[in-house]
Amino acid sequence: MKYSIQEVIQYVNEEDVKFIRLTFSDVYGNQKNISIMPSELPRAFEYGIAFDASSINGFGDEMHSDLFLRPDPETLAILPWRPEHGRVVRMFCTVNKPNGEIYECDTRNVLKKAIQDAKEQGIEFNFGSELEFYLFKLDENGEPTKEPYDHASYFDLSPADKCENIRREICLGMEKMGMSPESSHHEEGPGQNEIDFRYSNPLTAADDAMAFKTLVRTIAYRNGLYADFSPKPLADKPGNGFHINVSVKDDKGHVKLSQALAGIMEYIEQITVFLNPSENSYERFGMNKAPKYISWSSENRSQLIRIPAASGEYRRAELRSPDPGANPYLAYALLIQAGLHGIKKDLSMPPAAEINFFKASTIDAEKYKELPNNLDEAKKMAKNSEFVKAHLPERIIDIYCN
Repeated sequence: MKYSIQEVIQYVNEEDVKFIRLTFSDVYGNQKNISIMPSELPRAFEYGIAFDASSINGFGDEMHSDLFLRPDPETLAILPWRPEHGRVVRMFCTVNKPNGEIYECDTRNVLKKAIQDAKEQGIEFNFGSELEFYLFKLDENGEPTKEPYDHASYFDLSPADKCENIRREICLGMEKMGMSPESSHHEEGPGQNEIDFRYSNPLTAADDAMAFKTLVRTIAYRNGLYADFSPKPLADKPGNGFHINVSVKDDKGHVKLSQALAGIMEYIEQITVFLNPSENSYERFGMNKAPKYISWSSENRSQLIRIPAASGEYRRAELRSPDPGANPYLAYALLIQAGLHGIKKDLSMPPAAEINFFKASTIDAEKYKELPNNLDEAKKMAKNSEFVKAHLPERIIDIYCN
């Protein structure tokens, strides 16, 4: 449900809400927040709530440290892990400068701009998220260990799958927050899990991906566990992926998926640092179903882009290279812009690669370009990219690439 300002104020007054969390993210997609009391809500909507930005990654220094948070009423959600009496709600915020301008490092606004660019061209994107994570035990001091919660494998059942009840609690919490989980299961790694979302518009999908990680970490900790979303938590086990499902159509209802995918494949090397922003990210590539080559096919999980078996409204493509360290606002914004390029130029996808890259010979693999091999290589490609410069603020590029 999307709320208006007045509906939010009414909800807070009628539903025993005592705290409102104003939520935003730093440039890398780490969620931040400040809590206010209900009496401050009208001021927050009209003027914003000031905060010291100098301690937020990428948000400036002590010389220019005052920024303001203005909540988006449409993003109101209850926090299900907080008490029923004296409830806590959350809203995502726009980050503004003192003069009212939107701050250039507000990555949620970068995504809004991309959505508007698509709308002006009569194109609509939808995204569905698949986020993988490990559950590790805590030590006697409550600190994370690298001991998995269980030793089950792909699609296992209880009692081998000890994570079943945790996933159940997460899915119920998602529903209370207005998210729509489609499915959940144990993944290949010990203590590794995946929960998939129903597709939605890009801004909602990115907000939900942000909220999901907070929800998972909170529920895990309440159960004496640590939820690890890092790309490669265990060196000899499968990494965590952030698989992004994409569907595209124009304002006449015509599917534009292949053209958009061709655009994404053209620029994927140049935007990889924003999809895979850590050194750890590149340890995933080329093993355990994480792609290394720039290719596509139907159903094949060794490819960068997989087009799953589906039809009608469920026809989509799955981009398999991103990991959960990505800022979803930047990831979706760049995928939209690359897709728009492909649609505008009416690009065609290369022939499908009907091979298993994890078993292919060197001769076969040499026919395909590779994703960047490490973080430094990915940074250089982004820093020299005219496409990236055209669609991201210079400050964000500097933070990621220097």
